[in-house]
Amino acid sequence: MELSLHGFETRMSEPFHDLPWPDTPEGEPRRIGVEIEMAGVSLEIMAEAVKAEFGGQIEPDNAFVARVRDTDVGDFQLELDARVLKDRAYREHLARLGIELDDSDKAALDRWLADAAGRLVPHEIVAPPIPVADLPRLDRVRAALQEAGAQGTERSFLYAFGLQINIEIHRTDAEWLLAILRSFLLMAEALTAAGAIDLARRLSPYIRAFPGPFVRHMLDPDFQPDQAGLIDAYLAHSPTRNRPLDLLPLFAHLDPERVNAAPVEHDLIKPRPAFHYRLPNCEIDDPDWSLARPFNGWVEVERLAADPERLERLSREYLDRPGQALGRWADDWSQRLRDWF
Repeated sequence: MELSLHGFETRMSEPFHDLPWPDTPEGEPRRIGVEIEMAGVSLEIMAEAVKAEFGGQIEPDNAFVARVRDTDVGDFQLELDARVLKDRAYREHLARLGIELDDSDKAALDRWLADAAGRLVPHEIVAPPIPVADLPRLDRVRAALQEAGAQGTERSFLYAFGLQINIEIHRTDAEWLLAILRSFLLMAEALTAAGAIDLARRLSPYIRAFPGPFVRHMLDPDFQPDQAGLIDAYLAHSPTRNRPLDLLPLFAHLDPERVNAAPVEHDLIKPRPAFHYRLPNCEIDDPDWSLARPFNGWVEVERLAADPERLERLSREYLDRPGQALGRWADDWSQRLRDWF
């Protein structure tokens, strides 16, 4: 039965499902990093919402970046997500034009740019990796910001805002990593449909679908690579971070030399032992939405990966179907996801 949420208390009680593999390679609980993009609220309001739940001290860097340090789960960063503003590269351009600003002019320009850009460029909460058990606390921050007027993906065609989830890995061997990737490739269309991924986001360059030849190569049961072979195949077919599931940060952590030698966006890749799940909308202004919904979609990816017989059967079914049948196959999966949620 499709999930129905009524009222704030019900939303807050929506459960975060358990990952089928709860531990890291070191035997510690797996942690989740979350990045939430939004408009309609200032960095100051975002910082206060974080502090109210997690404690810590608010430290504004400038008009574009603030931090909440020393919370009980680590440091949060709040930022206007535009590198040219955060790095103040625009000042160099003004200097080249012979325009020199004093300190008061610079501060005023920063504030004006932050206000103007904030209408198009997302404000973002970058949370530290936290245990799954702490995700309901982060969802309380989400709920507080929704009540404060935060705006999400659907508020404007210009708001291609997303929710990015970084899920710490359970194992590093190619067999496990490939199982997760195969499961995601099989479920990508269904996750897109079940999550009603916004048209602006689907048309943007940030979550472009994996190419068909790559999908078929990964799902081929005869493809049984070691870790290096898996990374090489990924880099050959998908040398970009702009995928609904971005594996470049993970591969840069596992094999930095191999990734550094590839033609990828090196300056934008932050190595970490985690899957970078970029697909979900940020529907923060919808009172019937919570962080549990996209997270639980990821849990279903791992549940399929944890069932090797089913994973192999569905992979063969995908490879055997003609292209025109894949839409019906995705529709079937979408209904299953709605039932699971």
